[in-house]
Amino acid sequence: MSNATLAAARQAFRNTATSTASRRGFASASRLQVSYGFIGLGRMGYPMAQNLRAKIPASDTMFVHDVNASIVEQFASEHKNVTAAKDVREVSENATTIITVLPEPHHVQNVFRNMLQPPTLKSDAPIRDDRLFIDCSTIDVRSSATVAEATHCSGQGKFVDAPMSGGVVGAAAGKLTFMVGAADDQIERVTEVLSMMGKRVIHLGPQTSGLKGKLANNYLLALNNIATCEAMNMGVQWGLDAKALADMINTATGKCWPSEVNNPVPGVIEGSPASKGYAGGFGTALMLKDLKLAMQAATEAGIQPRLGEQAKDIYAAVYWRKGCVLDVRALLDRARPEDRASSNAKNAPTSATADD
Repeated sequence: MSNATLAAARQAFRNTATSTASRRGFASASRLQVSYGFIGLGRMGYPMAQNLRAKIPASDTMFVHDVNASIVEQFASEHKNVTAAKDVREVSENATTIITVLPEPHHVQNVFRNMLQPPTLKSDAPIRDDRLFIDCSTIDVRSSATVAEATHCSGQGKFVDAPMSGGVVGAAAGKLTFMVGAADDQIERVTEVLSMMGKRVIHLGPQTSGLKGKLANNYLLALNNIATCEAMNMGVQWGLDAKALADMINTATGKCWPSEVNNPVPGVIEGSPASKGYAGGFGTALMLKDLKLAMQAATEAGIQPRLGEQAKDIYAAVYWRKGCVLDVRALLDRARPEDRASSNAKNAPTSATADD
């Protein structure tokens, strides 16, 4: 090989390496500058952050934060190259890709207000690269658009909405589906990051499109939860074996996510919330919140969903009697005559948040 050919080959290799680093949005000068941020280590966030940390290169760093300081310390102690950030500003100053998984709109607004507050990240943070903010929270469309505008107008980074579906089980297995609202020129970088925490990344359109898709999905999930509980209760009351019934449904036209992945009957699916006293799953308060968000967005668009009001009453009754932390499949009791007769939906709260 001639010297000229060798030099050309070396230059081609350097160009390829530079292009790859550019696509990832990281500075090519130093591999050590690659850093991720993760805010919100709750039931979904913790396993998502675990999968991200496991799949990024070992030399990459991660800054994590949560209002629960003990859970942050636990995560940092379990993983290498993880820094327990004292606040969200420290995360934003030291990371180029920042993922947020938060329960309510006001949590998202407060976190971004603190991350983007002056002085600007573009000139006063240790890392000056363009930041990518990926919000995986399920919040209302208007709040997400407001946060996106604040992020973009300040010039401190790009904001995309990427709520997910798959529940705690899917988060732990790295099999989440992400619905993304982002500009076309951002989707490659976004997909690369989200693919480390899930199996599917669906680009639905510009910013807020991901949330709109998620709210439509969770509206359907809310109804399917109720229908699955009622159908399973029918079968059990008729004398059918619950597991045999579930297996049949999941090979027939009634198959849905609550019947197959997170069945409401204890013992049907090993390790599911129903088999653990309905603990550790998707809290009733969060399901009620998402249902209300979907109905609010529908109303704003001139749509009147007819089943939503009845579903909201059922979830509110379960919330009042069982508590917001129980997995939504706890509403199986609602399908049983003795429990239905004793419930009092009129006393249910008109709203529910993850903090209640």
